Amino acid sequence: MNEDVLYFFNKTPDAAPLYEILEKRILSEIENVSMRVQKTQITFTNPKVFACVSLLRVRRKSELPPVYIVVTFGLSYQKESPRIAVATEAHPNRWTHHVVVSKPDEIDEELMGWIKEAAEFSASKK
Repeated sequence: MNEDVLYFFNKTPDAAPLYEILEKRILSEIENVSMRVQKTQITFTNPKVFACVSLLRVRRKSELPPVYIVVTFGLSYQKESPRIAVATEAHPNRWTHHVVVSKPDEIDEELMGWIKEAAEFSASKK
């Protein structure tokens, strides 16, 4: 992990290994990805944003695990799954989905499938 990513997880170092697993999968499974570390999120682009990692509180604190990351991705429709904590239609036909990830095995084929679909959707936007 680079220095910016380590700084991002400075206050929540136990969440960094989750991010590291996700980053490796995204960079190895999706072509032409760039990433940018910002104050509140780490953004993945191709060249438009298709996924982000943050530490947002997308549920009540009592409903969140002690260690987690939030994976956010965008699609043209609302994806239905109990794994999705929140889905909002930010713009017509542009749905933002937030998934809480607290264990390495939650970075699975289902989540990666959604992220890959989001990358394809993002790449198709003009």
